Amino acid sequence: MTETESPTLLRRQLGRFLREAREGRGLTIATAAQEVQLSFNGLQRLETGRAVKPRRQDVRELCMLYEVDAEQTEQAVGLASRAATARDEDGITPLGGLFSDAFNMYVGMERSARQLTSYQELIPGLVQTADYARALIRAFHRNGSADEIEHSVQLRMARQAAVTRKARPLEVEILLHESALHRVIASPRVMAAQLRHLADTSTKPNVTLRVHPFSAGSIWGLPAVPFVLLRFGTDARGREIEPPIVYLDGAMSSDLYLEKPELVQRYDEYAGAVRETALDETRTRDLLRQVARSHDGGR
Repeated sequence: MTETESPTLLRRQLGRFLREAREGRGLTIATAAQEVQLSFNGLQRLETGRAVKPRRQDVRELCMLYEVDAEQTEQAVGLASRAATARDEDGITPLGGLFSDAFNMYVGMERSARQLTSYQELIPGLVQTADYARALIRAFHRNGSADEIEHSVQLRMARQAAVTRKARPLEVEILLHESALHRVIASPRVMAAQLRHLADTSTKPNVTLRVHPFSAGSIWGLPAVPFVLLRFGTDARGREIEPPIVYLDGAMSSDLYLEKPELVQRYDEYAGAVRETALDETRTRDLLRQVARSHDGGR
C-alpha cells in the first residue's frame, strides 16, 4: 500500500476545524461568509468537506475572522494545500502528523461523531479510569516526562465528556474481548477499579457494553486488530452529515482511515458477528463485577 493521502479525509478534517472555530466565535455560516466575501453555499461546502480544492486564502481569512492563533492558522492553510493536491486512491488512508499528530485527526472525528461502535482488546479510552490510562500511556511513551504523561492523561479524560455530556451525548457501543478484563494493567487494584467503573458506565442510556467471551471462539473474518466505526448523524432531510469511517489504530506505525463504503460495510458486518455471540448487557456487568472481585482478592 502506498502512503497516499485521501483528499476527502483531509477536506473533512479541515471543514471540521473551521466549523468548530466558527461555532466557537458564535457566528452563523451566513455571517461568516459575508465577512470574508464567500457565498453561503461556498462556506457550507468548505465546512462539510465538499469543496474540491479549498483555497488557502479563504482558509487564512476565515482563521483571521475566527481569531485562530498563528500556529493553528498555518496548520489549517497547510491542510488546505494538501487537500487540494492529494489524490483519491483505494479508500484506505495511512496518516502521520496532522494538527500536531495523527491521533488528533481521530479525536476531531470522535468529537463530531454521533455514534461509535468499537471492538477492542483493551479498555477503550472513552471509558478508562485515569490510573488505567496513565499506565498505558506510560508504557507506550517510555521516555516521556511525568508532566508529558500527565498532560496526555488529562487530554484522554477530557475526551470522555463526549459520553457524559447532557446535550446530545455520543452513542457508544463497545464490544470488548474478555481478555481485556484479565490483562492486568498497572496493578490488580487499578484493574478492579477500572472494571467497576466500566460496569457503572455501562448503565448510561447512551452506552452499550457487551463482552465477547473466550467461549465464543473465533468469528468469521474478524480482523487481527481492534477497530472503531464512526457515524456522524443526519441532517434535517435525513442525509448523512458526513460519510461513516473506520479507524484502525496504528500504534507503532501509521493509523489507517477507511472511507470506501464496501470496507466500512465489512467492518459493520464484523461488529454484527461479534454482537451475535457476545454476552448480553446484564451478563456483561455481572462478569465485570465478578472479575473485579477476583482482582481484589475475592473481596
